[in-house]
Amino acid sequence: MRKARLVAGREFLDIVRTRTFWIGILSFPVIVALAVLVPQWLEGAKEPRRYAVLDHSGWLADAIEQRALAPDLAKVFEALATRYREEPDTLDALPPVLRSLAPVLASLEPAQREALAETLTAIGDDRPLPPAVRDALPPEARAAVGLMREEIRRWWLGLDPAEARRLAPETARARYVRVPVEPPAGTDPLVYLNEQVRSGQLFAYFVIGPDPVSSTAGMRYVSNNLTDDELRSWYTRLATEVVRERRIAQAGIPAETARWIAEPVRFEVRKPGEAGTQEAVAVQDMLRQWAPALFTYLLWIAIFTTGQMLLTNTIEEKSNRIIEVLLSSVSPLELMAGKIVGIALAGLTVVGSWVVFVILGAKLLPHFIEGVPQIDLGLIAGDPVLLGSFVTYFLLGFLFYSALMAAIGSVCNTLKEAQNLLQPITILLMLPLLAMVPIAQDPNGTLARVLSYLPPFTPFVMMNRAAGPPSAFEYAATLALLLASTAVALWAAAKIFRVGILMTGKPPRLREILRWVRTPVTASGVRATASSEDR
Repeated sequence: MRKARLVAGREFLDIVRTRTFWIGILSFPVIVALAVLVPQWLEGAKEPRRYAVLDHSGWLADAIEQRALAPDLAKVFEALATRYREEPDTLDALPPVLRSLAPVLASLEPAQREALAETLTAIGDDRPLPPAVRDALPPEARAAVGLMREEIRRWWLGLDPAEARRLAPETARARYVRVPVEPPAGTDPLVYLNEQVRSGQLFAYFVIGPDPVSSTAGMRYVSNNLTDDELRSWYTRLATEVVRERRIAQAGIPAETARWIAEPVRFEVRKPGEAGTQEAVAVQDMLRQWAPALFTYLLWIAIFTTGQMLLTNTIEEKSNRIIEVLLSSVSPLELMAGKIVGIALAGLTVVGSWVVFVILGAKLLPHFIEGVPQIDLGLIAGDPVLLGSFVTYFLLGFLFYSALMAAIGSVCNTLKEAQNLLQPITILLMLPLLAMVPIAQDPNGTLARVLSYLPPFTPFVMMNRAAGPPSAFEYAATLALLLASTAVALWAAAKIFRVGILMTGKPPRLREILRWVRTPVTASGVRATASSEDR
C-alpha cells in the first residue's frame, strides 16, 4: 500500500496548502468567541432601563425600592469577596469602605453575606447583626462592621448605575433606573407617561392600584418593547414579596410561621459513591454527563465537513480527467484508500484544532465572563470509558460514512448529480442529531437501545450513551456489528469505485450500482472504460 500512502500524502498536502483550509480552522474559534462574548459585551453596553411608577397606593413603590437594596448589595458583596480571594490587587481602585470590608466578606458564607446585606440596608441603624453573621465573625470584625455600618449604607444609597455596573453588572441598580413622575402642571400623568414611552425617554412605566393588598385591580405595565421582559419580571417579583408580607401581617400570621409555610421543598442532588456512600454532584459531573453529546456532535461535524471535501475532490478530479492519469500509476483500490485517508487526515486536523480551541476557551472564559466556573476538561479526556468510546466509534463511524461518500463521488460527474444521491445519507445523518438530547437524557432507554443496533446510527448513539454507560455486552455486540458494517461498506465502495470512477455521461441508477457490487471483479471488467452512454 505504498502508493496509497503517496496518494494520501498528496491529498493531505493539497488541502492544507489552500487558504480555505486555514480559514476553516480559524473561523470556528472566531465564530464561537463572537457568539459567546458579543452578547455579553452588548449586554454590558446596554443603557440602564429607565422606568417610572405611578403609585396610587402611596406606599408600594417605596417598599419595592427598599426591598431591592438587599439583594443588590449581596451581589456586590459576593463579587467583592471573589475579587479579594482571586484578584486582591484590583481592590486599590475601590472606595476605602469596600477595601476595609473585603476581608470580612471573604470569611463569610454566601447566606451570611446575604443576611449582612439585608441588615445593612434596613431602615434605621438599630437592627443588630444576624446571629449567623455575628457568630461567624471574630470580635474585631464585628466591631469594624458596626463602625462602617452607616458609611456603607450611605455609599450604597448614593451609588450611581455606572459604578454599580462596574462592581457587579448583574445588580438591578446597574440595569434599572427609576425616574420620578413630574408631569407639567395641568397634564394628566398617564398622558405624560405615555408620551415619555413613545418618545423613548422611558422604557416602561408601572401603575399601582389604590389597594394592592386587597386586589390587583388597576395594576398595569406599559411599554413599547414587548420582547424584553426582564424589568417587568423583576418588579413583579419584588411587588409580590412586599404585598405577600402585608397580607400575612393582616391575617395575623407570625412572620416566622409564614416563612416556614412558604419554604419550598428542596432535594439536594447527589450521586452514588463507593461502598454505598453518597457524593456531592459537581460541575464536572454534569459536564461528564453531557460530554458524550459533544463528542457525538464532533463526529457529525467531522463526517459532514470531511465527507463534503471527499465528495467534491473526487468529482473534481473525475471531471477534469485527472483520475485517468492517476489510474495509470495506481489501482482504483489504492486511489480510493489514499483519498479517504488523506482527506480524513485533513478533516480530522480541522476538528482536532477545534477541540484545542474549545479546551483553551474553557480555561480562558472565566477570565472574561464573571460567574462562569473553571472547568477541567482533563478529567473528561482521562476517563477511559468516554475516551475509549469516542476514539473507537469515531474512527469506525468516520470510515463507514467516508466509504459511502467515496462511492457516491465516483459515480457522479457533477456536484448537482451528487446532491441527489447524497439526500438519503443526509437524512441518515440528521436522525442521530435530532435524537442526541433524548438519548443523552435516557442513555439506556428503548430508543437508545434500538438505534444502537442500526449500523448507520451505531457510532453516534453508542458514543452518546457512554455516560450511561451501556453494558459490556452492548459494547461488544455493537462494536462487532459496526466493524462488520464498516468492512462491508468499504468492500462495496471499493467495487463501486473501480467501475464508477472511469465512467462518464449519465450517472448510473441504483439498480446498476447494486449490480456492480454483486458482480465478481475480473481483470478485464475492473479496468473497463465503457461509458454509461454505451449501455
